[in-house]
Parts: sequence; C-alpha cells; structure tokens
Amino acid sequence: MELNANFNERVVVHSDQLDWNASPMPGVDRRMLDRIGGEVARATTIVRYAPDSKFSAHTHTGGEEFIVLDGVFQDEHGDFPEGTYVRNPPTTSHTPGSEPGCTIFVKLWQFDMEDRTQFRKNMAEELSAPVNGVATAELHRDERETVTYSHIDAGATLENADAGGIEMLVIAGSVVESGDTLGKGAWLRLPEGATLSAVAGGQGAKVWIKTGHLPYAKPPAA
Repeated sequence: MELNANFNERVVVHSDQLDWNASPMPGVDRRMLDRIGGEVARATTIVRYAPDSKFSAHTHTGGEEFIVLDGVFQDEHGDFPEGTYVRNPPTTSHTPGSEPGCTIFVKLWQFDMEDRTQFRKNMAEELSAPVNGVATAELHRDERETVTYSHIDAGATLENADAGGIEMLVIAGSVVESGDTLGKGAWLRLPEGATLSAVAGGQGAKVWIKTGHLPYAKPPAA
C-alpha cells in the first residue's frame, strides 16, 4: 500500500475528517496519514484505543515514536498520559493497550537502525521561555532529524527553514500555513527545500514538528 508516498509534494491531511478504519486488533482503529507497505510499513498514523483494548506483544524492528493525544496509553513499562512523547527504538518490544482508552499519533519504521536510545518526555515540561510568542521544546535531535514541540500565542508566527523536509501535527488550536487553515488534528508535510511559516489562530496553537528526516524515507527492510 502507498499513501502520500511522494515525498517531493506538499501534503495536508485534516485527520479529524477521516473515517476510522479497523486495525487487525479489535477495539483499535486508525486514520492513516502516510504509508509505504502493508501491515509492516513505514507509516504515520492516528491510532485510537477503545477502553480495555490492547495489541498483542510485539517487537518494533524498525522503531516507533508516538505522542499521546488524549487518554492514557499503557504497556508493561508504565502509564503514558496525554502530552507524553515516546521513542521506542529498533529492537524494543512491548504489549500496548489502554484501560481508559486513548488516542496516539504514531510513526513506524522511521528510525536510524543503529539508534538504541529509548525515552519518554512530558512535552509541556520541556518548553523554553517564549520568544516572540513562541515557546519551544527540543524533544530529540540526531544527525538525521530534529523533533520539537511548540506553543504559539494567538497571532504569533512559527517559522522553520530546516533542511531535509518538515512535518507538522496540530495538537490543539489552529494555524494558517500557505493560505490553509489547519485545525486540531491537521497534519502537514513539506518537501525538502520548503520553509514553514505558520501563524496561530485566535486560540493559539500547540504543534509537534519533525525536520530533516525525509531524505531517509524508504520502505521497511523486512
């Protein structure tokens, strides 16, 4: 399966407008944003766990990173409440689920295969002091990519000109980018060479951004 697999194009997906599609596990549904592959795929997805649902135990051969958008995600390593950012690198394993239910934004098979750094962070606790109405937390940085989380005051502008492509998820509020209004759940991917200029709406915005990673985009190795 290929979905939004041309990384040379600008892509906008208003995920809240998509239907939920069932996953192979009962009670776990998803909205696909981009994908190369079948059930084993390089994928970016919104995943919803119904209360008391779970996946069977599995190993993330290609790594997994996710944000808890609402509810509480759970596995044998602990509870991950709304606002948590998690990186589970290649070779890590777990049995994910949620007793209260949750929604996560998850990326699979997008790691450096030599990466073994596993961590979780409360994104809001990492925020710096605002500069020109924008407070930013650097969540992760390596030679391939930079991951950040920002709070943007109403009317303020977040700009990013990093090389290697730019990807943004609007977690709360709204922004206007290239004439498009992107509300909660909107996902934007800009190709290598593009720049981001996002102006927050009247309620401000909370956004997650990844840059630098698109030149490494490829199907799973297995």
